[in-house]
Formats: sequence, structure tokens, C-alpha cells
Amino acid sequence: MMRPVELVDFLEHLARVSSEAILPFFRSHFSVADKAPPGAFDPVTEADRAAELVIRREIRAHFPQHGILGEEFGSSDTDAEFVWVVDPIDGTRSFLCGLPVWGTLIGLKRNNVPVLGLMNQPYTREMFIGDGARAWLKGPSGERKLTTRTTTDLAEAIVMTTSPALFTADERAAYDRIERPAKLARYGTDCYAYAMLAAGQIDLVVEARLQPYDIVALIPVIEGAGGVVTNWQGRPASDGGNVIAAANRQLHEKALRLLNG
Repeated sequence: MMRPVELVDFLEHLARVSSEAILPFFRSHFSVADKAPPGAFDPVTEADRAAELVIRREIRAHFPQHGILGEEFGSSDTDAEFVWVVDPIDGTRSFLCGLPVWGTLIGLKRNNVPVLGLMNQPYTREMFIGDGARAWLKGPSGERKLTTRTTTDLAEAIVMTTSPALFTADERAAYDRIERPAKLARYGTDCYAYAMLAAGQIDLVVEARLQPYDIVALIPVIEGAGGVVTNWQGRPASDGGNVIAAANRQLHEKALRLLNG
């Protein structure tokens, strides 16, 4: 097992090599497959597959004893002490539209607990990194600490979700109980919303039916910045499902009460 600083260096290495695989495709022409059943749209691109392959290759070369759970190529050795959880492009729909609000998610779990995570946005050259105790941003302007906002009044809160259309009727009603009193709501930013929460730009993110690879990497970043991430029942969110992230515990408790009626 590497020391924590070495693991962070390796995480940044994974971000760099996956960026090299992804960026040639962004705002260009490439093939797109649809993983969804008829009537829905769940795209996967050449860039998704290329990035996950290179990430898996590097993990296998450096940590052959570790497990991997990835969106595009499934799982292997997930009963290992250490498991890497990878979403090569979270926000593929934004990627298809040329919008830079997608990102590469790479997280590390130890005994099923997220201990290190990264959201990398290669086009804007931003890496949001956290270890649960601290979080930081590395970008074109240098490196800075990430700290969540102190908003505790929902009337002053900014809330984000990918799209209200993704909720069932009951989930939409629960989400609306949060959005209705909030100061502002914005849609369509996928993992970038969680990064903005960690960076102190927004206050709440509410999502439904996430997979582990959608959230594991983001948990150490948000918690390291001072935020809270759980499912809608207030339990750990590392297995995905319906997820709420808040800038602080007081706001989280208020939002949870609204979600649950």
C-alpha cells in the first residue's frame, strides 16, 4: 500500500492519462452507442471506453491486488480491501453537446468506505480532489483549499439536480419540496454540481437512482470540504441510489426532513 501522498500522485496520474484519451474526442465527431432500452437514451462514446481502458491498465500495472468497478467494463475483484470506482465520463450527454460540465470520476474505497476521490474536468484543466478530511482544487490558477458554504436557511440556498425529468412522480414531489423554497435551482451539470458544492458555489445537490460509480469519487471531496453526502434516508451513499449532498449538516438535516415529507 502506498502512502497517502503517493496515492494522490497516482490519482492525478490517472487523471492525466485519461484526459489524453478523452480530449481528442471532445467537440469532434465520434461514434455513440445507446445502452438504454427503447424510449430512453443512455449514451456511451468511444471516449468513455478509451478512458476507462487506460485507467484500468494503469491500476492493474501498479496495484494488481486491487479491485475495480467501472461503468463501461464492469467489476473485478470487488471483494478486495481496496477497490477503485471509475466513471470515465460522468455527464456523457453534456459531452455530446460540447458543454464542459462533464468529468472523470475516480474513487478509491477501503473496506467499502470511500477514502480518496477525484473529479477531473480535462477541458477546463480542473482537478477536484479530496480524502474525506480535506479537499482541494488544482487548476490553471494554481491550488487552493475547497470549503463548502455556511448557508443553513433553505430560502438562501442554491440547489442543483441533473434533470427533474429523471425523477419518478414521488421522487419529483419530494424534490419539489426542496426546490420550491430555495433561492435558485439549476439543472444539467451532473458531477460538476457536486464539485461546485465542494467549492462553495452552491448548497445542495439532489439526485435519484445513482450508481456507485456516479458518487463514490465525490464523497471524499465533499466531506473533505466540510459537506455531507447521504442517501435520502440519511445513510451512507457509497452504494448509490437516491442521494443528497449538502454544504453543511444543518442544511442537510433540514433538506432531509423535506425530502421525507
